[in-house]
Amino acid sequence: MSLLRRRKGSEIEKDSKLNLKEDENIEGEDENKHKVKEAKKKKKEENKKKWNCFDNCCWFIGFICSVWWFLLFLYNAMPASFPQYVTEAITGPLPDPPGVKLQKEGLKAKHPVVFVPGIVTGGLELWEGHQCADGLFRKRLWGGTFGEVYKRPLCWVEHMSLDNETGLDPSGIRVRPVTGLVAADYFAPGYFVWAVLIANLARIGYEEKTMYMAAYDWRISFQNTEVRDQTLSRIKSNIELLVATNNGNKVVVIPHSMGVLYFLHFMKWVEAPAPMGGGGGSDWCAKHIKAVMNIGGPFLGVPKAVTGLFSAEAKDVAVARAIAPGVLDKDLFRLQTLQHVMRMTRTWDSTMSMIPKGGDTIWGGLDWSPEEYYECIHKRHKHNDTELAADKGAEHVDSQTKSLPYGRMISFGKDVAEAPSSKIERTDFRDAIKGNNYANGSCNDAWTEYQDMGIGGIKAVADYKVYTAGSLLDLLHFVAPKMMKRGDVHFSYGIADDLNDPKYKHYKYWSNPLETKLPNAPDMEIYSMYGVGIPTERAYVYKVSATSDCYIPFQIDTSAEGETERSCLKGGVFTVDGDETVPVLSSGFMCAKAWRGQTRFNPSGIQTYIREYDHAPPSNLLEGRGTQSGAHVDIMGNFALIEDVIRVAAGATGEELGGDQVYSDIFKWSQKIDLQL
Repeated sequence: MSLLRRRKGSEIEKDSKLNLKEDENIEGEDENKHKVKEAKKKKKEENKKKWNCFDNCCWFIGFICSVWWFLLFLYNAMPASFPQYVTEAITGPLPDPPGVKLQKEGLKAKHPVVFVPGIVTGGLELWEGHQCADGLFRKRLWGGTFGEVYKRPLCWVEHMSLDNETGLDPSGIRVRPVTGLVAADYFAPGYFVWAVLIANLARIGYEEKTMYMAAYDWRISFQNTEVRDQTLSRIKSNIELLVATNNGNKVVVIPHSMGVLYFLHFMKWVEAPAPMGGGGGSDWCAKHIKAVMNIGGPFLGVPKAVTGLFSAEAKDVAVARAIAPGVLDKDLFRLQTLQHVMRMTRTWDSTMSMIPKGGDTIWGGLDWSPEEYYECIHKRHKHNDTELAADKGAEHVDSQTKSLPYGRMISFGKDVAEAPSSKIERTDFRDAIKGNNYANGSCNDAWTEYQDMGIGGIKAVADYKVYTAGSLLDLLHFVAPKMMKRGDVHFSYGIADDLNDPKYKHYKYWSNPLETKLPNAPDMEIYSMYGVGIPTERAYVYKVSATSDCYIPFQIDTSAEGETERSCLKGGVFTVDGDETVPVLSSGFMCAKAWRGQTRFNPSGIQTYIREYDHAPPSNLLEGRGTQSGAHVDIMGNFALIEDVIRVAAGATGEELGGDQVYSDIFKWSQKIDLQL
């Protein structure tokens, strides 16, 4: 029995040991499984963290694409009137476009209309080019999408440039203006120029046979458009055809911006005998033109044209250079941006047509200017408001204690711009010796004529310190003699002493209203139509640029600021009233004084009218660029201007429009200018 018990006890011990081992094994297996699970979980979390950013990016891109396609679907599926419905729900009922409004009044198309686009707004296409331009035959190099600018920028610059000697086509390159209304209806997709005006004219019955876009190559000089393309002859023939096929009704011509100067040149060319002129005779304009409605016309030039030629910049470019110093000046992706812009634009002879005309007599000198006490409070004008006049009188108490230095178009330093002229010590730059000691030896591919000046020449320009409209021409002859040599053949900037002098029969004087007579057409009308109420560049504070490779030695000093918020000096630029591009003085003086009545510049007494449009920005994003804009290009969509144009095209006179419509001080400023009439 005891033996049996021992055996049973030993068996029980064995079983318990086996059970213990089994439990231990099970626990080990459980622990291993737990470790494996933990490892897998940890790895999963690591992978999740690793791909979380990528997944989020993919989801975000997918979401944006889905929303985009959904909105695109809605845009194509919704009724055409839906955007207008939304706009009206937010802003209230919209006024009828001018064409619809005047159609309801019963106006019908009467006088054929001729559009004359300005600088940069007309499309240019390639007809012959170098190897780098393969595949671009008859594709737009200017206007449209500008895709080629990004794809092959240096090739684009090469083909948009003209010959430095002739001002015409370089060897192996032919770029020509796009023809038809599409030449300048849109500058780029969605950015209208003439399109809104054309659409409104169509509302009262106009169509392509009663409208003509006088497209031309805006890069070349006015007379060379005839030499190379016979553009002036084509305009003459088309106007004659429009009159002949529209019951003898004379044309209404609508030039914009530089197109104003181009058509001024045309009116002298068409009268002049061949071969220099078109041989139309002294009565051609009287027989064929009812009215010339100039929009944003730089009759006397624009100050920003000088800074464009001098340093390839205006206010916006100067700000960009200040924000990112050196980026536009250095070799960026193998493109010295400003240097190549200057290289290209200095071959465009047309830019020289907009250098200020009339010298110190018109624009002012060291100690005076017509707009010298202008109040720089940029707010909407109130026409014929006596309360505003009283307010302005009170405001002028402070402002008139200090004259603004508008006559000093370029000053090297804010202190120079504001100092009395008697305290400014100047060294004449005209006899300075130029040299080749210039740090731009690596920039031969972007030659701008600054390579030839030398450090001594640069120092001489800065030491002269201040330049008025009269000395700017000498400055440009000094820094860019080759460019100005071409310009001197085609343009002039003075004031005629005797308009009967035979020398004024030369075409170089025809685009300067101060050196030519208006046509003998007493029944014709001339309008000056432009925006006001926008700060517009008038004078500049400059400094010498820091020396570096491939640099333009002068730049606007954006650190120069006025003492108060009401100051006219901001970012190195003195501003005055205008349309953001052309000062009021340039747009309005000729019609306000020099052509008003029977003067030596207007011997037949052509009626002149000033129609100013007070700028009002769009009240919300749904208005686009606004229907009351006075900006230089946006004014082409201004309802009030379009209505004026349509009424005249339908037969109205300037008196029936209401005569002059003036918000600025153009008449007061004009009276300060001592010009023999």
